[in-house]
Amino acid sequence: MIKVSKWQDYECLDAGNGEKLERWGNVILRRPEPGAMWKIDFNEKWNHVHGFYHRSNKGGGYWEFKEKLPEYWTVSYQDLTFKVTPTNFKHTGLFPEQATNWEFMMNKIKQAGRPIKVLNLFAYTGAATMACAKAGAEVVQVDASKGMTLWAKENMHLCHLEEAHIRFIVDDCLKFVQREYRRGHKYDAIVMDPPSYGRGPNKEIWKFEKNMAVLFEEILKILSDKPLFFLINAYTTGISSTVLGNMLKMSMQKYGGKIETGEVALKISNNDLILPCGIYGRWESND
Repeated sequence: MIKVSKWQDYECLDAGNGEKLERWGNVILRRPEPGAMWKIDFNEKWNHVHGFYHRSNKGGGYWEFKEKLPEYWTVSYQDLTFKVTPTNFKHTGLFPEQATNWEFMMNKIKQAGRPIKVLNLFAYTGAATMACAKAGAEVVQVDASKGMTLWAKENMHLCHLEEAHIRFIVDDCLKFVQREYRRGHKYDAIVMDPPSYGRGPNKEIWKFEKNMAVLFEEILKILSDKPLFFLINAYTTGISSTVLGNMLKMSMQKYGGKIETGEVALKISNNDLILPCGIYGRWESND
């Protein structure tokens, strides 16, 4: 398990009873967290929040704002800055537990001593893209959502990466990878954060259990002869990090290097508990 410890602008204040209490800069948000199944007593601080996302019995939910918030605000992690705003599907546009993976990628790119081309699939609002670009890599990021891609471009400006080599592609990830293979394009590093379920821009259906193995095999065709890393994040219930490790082991062992798998997690400030936030599998070269 890897835990994030270097945040200044984010803090998981407490978690339990299926919810979490977070500080995003100076804004306190209360949101559902299915993984926080342990029982706690809701003390007074749980009521002193700026925003509270209520789940609906019919699915989805809604935000109740105790105070008027700006349209968006920013949080920084080291020299990266990101736009944050509550969305109608409870997210804020950023997964803070991924900071440990940003650091991993940035360190690998900086230490490579050669130009690195990164492909970021299911890129969401582009946090991993900005981390890799800040480290000096050329990045192609792909996401099916036009809205999330526009958000990623805002993050690019916030990180002052206008002059970096970043391409933003709105497309179905599998179709894009297959086209890249036909074009003869290669990548030195892959990062992907596939959802459990999703739709492409032309209503293509994505299901992790059904499509992941197919996408994985297609990605292997566009790896360069000297890959640097291959990082997979996942939040799909029932999928073990061992599965990701096995996929990487069966495909990447010919390159040598090493494989690491496990959970990503956040420390809870109120006690000594840890909030699990998904799984990861990563292969890295010995460079």
